[in-house]
Amino acid sequence: MPRTRSTKPAATESADAPTSNSTSKHTLTPREGPSPNVFIFPKAATSEARIVTLPHPRHGSPSRYLVCPTAGIHEFTKISAPKSAPRSWLIENSGKPGDDDADKKESNASINLISSSDMFVATLIDPLFLVLPSLTGGKVEKGSGEKKRMFLSTDDHFDNLPEESSHLSEILQLGATRELIESRMEVICDTVDAGDEKMFRLSEKKLLATILEKAKRLSDGGLPASLEEKFVKRALEAPILLQRSSLAAKSGQSQTQTITEIVIESEVSTPLTDSAQSQSTIATADSNSSFASQPSTAATSFVESEQAQDSNLTAIQATPEVTSLQRLRVAFDFICSRYIPAETTEQLKGYLSQADICSIDFSQLDKYLARLAELRAEAISANSAADYSRKRIRDEEEDELRQEKKRKMEEEKKRKANESRGVRDLKKVNTSGMMKLSHFFKAK
Repeated sequence: MPRTRSTKPAATESADAPTSNSTSKHTLTPREGPSPNVFIFPKAATSEARIVTLPHPRHGSPSRYLVCPTAGIHEFTKISAPKSAPRSWLIENSGKPGDDDADKKESNASINLISSSDMFVATLIDPLFLVLPSLTGGKVEKGSGEKKRMFLSTDDHFDNLPEESSHLSEILQLGATRELIESRMEVICDTVDAGDEKMFRLSEKKLLATILEKAKRLSDGGLPASLEEKFVKRALEAPILLQRSSLAAKSGQSQTQTITEIVIESEVSTPLTDSAQSQSTIATADSNSSFASQPSTAATSFVESEQAQDSNLTAIQATPEVTSLQRLRVAFDFICSRYIPAETTEQLKGYLSQADICSIDFSQLDKYLARLAELRAEAISANSAADYSRKRIRDEEEDELRQEKKRKMEEEKKRKANESRGVRDLKKVNTSGMMKLSHFFKAK
């Protein structure tokens, strides 16, 4: 019988099935305009703190800063999550701080959803960096084309800073903030008293000492792992030299070729001593004459075992003093790249090699880096020479194969040319199914 589809009605949900009664605690309302940002302020900041715009000390573009008469001047450091893992903020405001009633706090609570996970943390910045562009640019022409800085008042230095999109004049009206900036200017400047007013002139020696002091505190505290690995360890890492203690003869090659390859490899990988050079000379000179009768001393010393044993040796090793100086220089370069103009940074780096200005001796680090550069250049040239020698050996082997193939083809042509016409015709006869002539002469 043919099957028929069932007409039984589908089972309905039970009336006793539980229903979801969960409701949200807060209701999010749509927001108009851009999403707000999350700022982390210091605890010492008071209600007088303001977010102002000031020219950046490195490139002069307008940047945001937190200025507080009590807590000082702070810059904002942006901390963000990777784009591959998007995040957001869900912030609850639990009412006014003065409300003691829990029910009243809960009724006044509000929820803000911030789509961007960026967080701006206020960190202290030295105010001397904000006025440094004016201090470094205050030069006037002298007699023989020489430029010399003059003593100027604080107002003259402040007037030399960019005024566009800057709130510097407003924050200077705060007595505590102005005193803080002037006190930091005295650290890097020579000062003279002109009546009731103090005059300032930048001192490169004091500025260099101040930056080095900051860099030393940064390096002593430990650089971040990424900076330590890339700019300290890798920068001081010497090339690795491959030293072979013994090498086995390759199969299918003569011992003469093996000795020649060993000598070439040793010259490329490691410098030869006097004894090794003499042994290599003896091995290459006597390989064609005396090797057939008796192996040489150099050959037996190089081919003692069947397996090669390799050992990696570092050309030079950085001492703890050199590593500490490199870490200090990395911290110094980091501070200069963030807070000091490019022209002044080049001048300060030039002062590092002058003993009368710089209090720290970097000569040991400079010698190590110079020696390291030589070793890296030698390693590059040795690798190129090794590649050339290997390529030359391969080319010679390919030439021998081509010549052997050509010789066989010429012999085949000569042999075919000497054959008679009858032999060539017999080769064309189909002999399949025919018995050989030797079949008729078998013993019965």
